[in-house]
Amino acid sequence: MAKKFTSNTNGLVFSTDPNFKLEDDEPAQETLPAAQQKLRIRLETKHRGGKAVTLVTGFIGTDADLEDLGKKLKNFCGTGGSAKDAEIIIQGDQRDKVLQWLLKNDYKQTKKV
Repeated sequence: MAKKFTSNTNGLVFSTDPNFKLEDDEPAQETLPAAQQKLRIRLETKHRGGKAVTLVTGFIGTDADLEDLGKKLKNFCGTGGSAKDAEIIIQGDQRDKVLQWLLKNDYKQTKKV
């Protein structure tokens, strides 16, 4: 279950200074165009109970765009998976299908490991 309320105030509850503004630590990261993304595709079985997963790493962009790309790849492969921590996990050995979809959608510099 996800938390419904998350706070990034670092423990700050109240300030008496009328000019106080909370500073953002992380600047918003823009998503690079598809032709500039350097994605890596690899097969991994470690820490997954012997099950193989296809891992797509190297995505630079917002979490919403990562989730969108992950959803499109999962739909194309017809399997489950997830997208978090700047990587997309797709169940099973789907390296060929993922590479095919990425090349078809202008991800030119994709490497298959």
